[in-house]
Amino acid sequence: MPVRVLGAISILFLHSAGAVMASESPVPEGRRLREIAAERFPGGNVFIGGTTGWKKRPQGSGAIIDREFGYVTPENDYKQSAVHPGPGKWKWELGDAWVEHCAKMKQVIRIHGPISPQCSKWARDDGRTAEELKRNLTEYMTELCKRYDRFEHVKWMDVVNETVLDNGSWHGPRKGTSRWENPWPKIGYDETHPLRPPLYIKMAFEIANRHARNTKLIINQHTRGMSPKVWEKIKALVPYLRKQGLRVDGIGWQAHIDTGFEKNKGNMERLHELIDWAHANNLSFHITEMNSWLKGRMKDYDAQARTFAAIVGALLEHRENGVVTWNVWNITDGLAWIKNRDKEGTLFDAGGRAKPAYYAIQKVLESPPPSRKND
Repeated sequence: MPVRVLGAISILFLHSAGAVMASESPVPEGRRLREIAAERFPGGNVFIGGTTGWKKRPQGSGAIIDREFGYVTPENDYKQSAVHPGPGKWKWELGDAWVEHCAKMKQVIRIHGPISPQCSKWARDDGRTAEELKRNLTEYMTELCKRYDRFEHVKWMDVVNETVLDNGSWHGPRKGTSRWENPWPKIGYDETHPLRPPLYIKMAFEIANRHARNTKLIINQHTRGMSPKVWEKIKALVPYLRKQGLRVDGIGWQAHIDTGFEKNKGNMERLHELIDWAHANNLSFHITEMNSWLKGRMKDYDAQARTFAAIVGALLEHRENGVVTWNVWNITDGLAWIKNRDKEGTLFDAGGRAKPAYYAIQKVLESPPPSRKND
């Protein structure tokens, strides 16, 4: 796995990371998740990962993510809002630091830097024209791909993210710059196709196909539950792009779900069907951003553990049919979703102590369910 120096400022970040790695955090009983996954699934079809931001590492998440996971998704450090806040403005230090650090830790990376609602305030400005947005999209995606595609351990890239709303409509612009919105449809739509997909999606994949030939290209999508309207749109989007001669390698489900998701009628059946569809269409399947939310003062951590175990177990059932990956979004409750302190959705508490959910995943990895091998 090659390690390349990307700049002096990255080395400074790595020096600070060394202090984090040496810091103490409570070590859970049993084997580490990355150790179990490496032994139980040596074929390269299963990846178990976690998410944090580079600046959160010194607060404890760095030591845990290095200890527990062989697969890492840097939280916001590759998004346009972080890397390319405006024309001619670039901030690569955090992304470069991740690439160097993960190479040393023998971790693979998913670049979560999609064309998405997580764009710069400049791009969200209501005065931006279609031509300005085209140039901005092209600048950002081109440089992101060219900078990181050469690294063997940069394994996946989210090319587009949250393109569809829960009602099945394309996610489009909203007024102002402060709301969760997606300005890129201003570029236009493909009016020649009944799907009428926004042109920015094809543009992003064209650039990624050209400049990220060594990286697997992913469509990442958020839904509440397993919304059929959303996934029918994604299922139509994949062949649309492929008919344009574009490579699409996988789909991702963000899985920010409430505890008890697995008990709601139809949820698990739809999840299995979606994974089967992905593998039948030569796509890897990724659970990219899982949380199992507990809300309010009285929290049932055992129920949360059952939800995590149900989702990871369902994913593992498909391990012999294609690549499956799982990623917990954020590491500790103290560093996740800072504005919502009443919501807990991770594997570790605010002090870095493993919750029942951690041990539930440890158990399902040690004793995975039988696989559903397709004919």
